[in-house]
Amino acid sequence: MNFIWYILIGILSGFIAGKLMHGGGFGLFINLIVGIIGGVLGGWLFGLIGISTGGIIGSLITSVVGAVVLLWIVGLFSRSIKH
Repeated sequence: MNFIWYILIGILSGFIAGKLMHGGGFGLFINLIVGIIGGVLGGWLFGLIGISTGGIIGSLITSVVGAVVLLWIVGLFSRSIKH
């Protein structure tokens, strides 16, 4: 059952990050990938600064923050490639 929660949180956090960063989602599969990678990145970043979260809401916040950071980094690289 936890695996299903991870997938749902990944999809939701990828969707939210897509709305925050680009004004729209990227589709179910890309939102899932962005959310999962964002969850790992967010957990790592929160661990670096000493923040711990728990529960579904904490996991969602961690994933959204990580996904936003991931999209920001990707945006930096895509802009440098275009110019």
